[in-house]
Amino acid sequence: MRKATHRPDSKDGFLFLGNQLALDFVNTRPVQKGERVELLPDFHAVLRWFQAAQLLSSEEAAGLERRWRGTPRAQKAAEAMRELREKLRRQILAWKHRGALRRSTMDELNRLMAEHPMRIRLKADQKSCSTEPWFDVRKPEDLFAPLADSAAALFAASDRKRVRKCARCVLHFLDTSKKGTRRWCSMRMCGNRQKVAAYAARRRHRAHKDESTRPKVFDKALKGEV
Repeated sequence: MRKATHRPDSKDGFLFLGNQLALDFVNTRPVQKGERVELLPDFHAVLRWFQAAQLLSSEEAAGLERRWRGTPRAQKAAEAMRELREKLRRQILAWKHRGALRRSTMDELNRLMAEHPMRIRLKADQKSCSTEPWFDVRKPEDLFAPLADSAAALFAASDRKRVRKCARCVLHFLDTSKKGTRRWCSMRMCGNRQKVAAYAARRRHRAHKDESTRPKVFDKALKGEV
């Protein structure tokens, strides 16, 4: 399995704006045109997301698809992943505001990490050696490994004050900016739209203010009464 590296903001229809794998996973049920959209409806879509997130190579994803697609076990695993995603969504919001992690969430993540662990392996180039995380998928449920590991890291190592929901949409992100003032999932998606809306609102406010403070004699002049 490949170690995740830098990802673009979007790939194959999935968004990667969260700066953290567990948050990118939570963001697989966004709102489009005012309605929630399920991006992980089946095992095939799950494999597409893992490949887009650079957790699986195309060869690895194709092998898993050939072996498991359409089986009850794969369908059950995809359903369990969606359930985990919604639990994480609720827990992230509660954790952000109260700082407490539910015991049930902790127990479930610990169980998943015990049953589907991330592993460490050694790699080398011409000059040095290093280690990298990886996970071995022999059955559909093993795909929980990086999800549970990333969720545990989010709660254990991230500043909850920097874990935010976009000021305009439902997407979550970890603010890694130097000042810690990021408000949008992305400037391109929501930041610019908010700025345009705010600018239009200011123009309407100024127009209304000018209208209310304009001398009445000026109004009569416009109407040809003076």
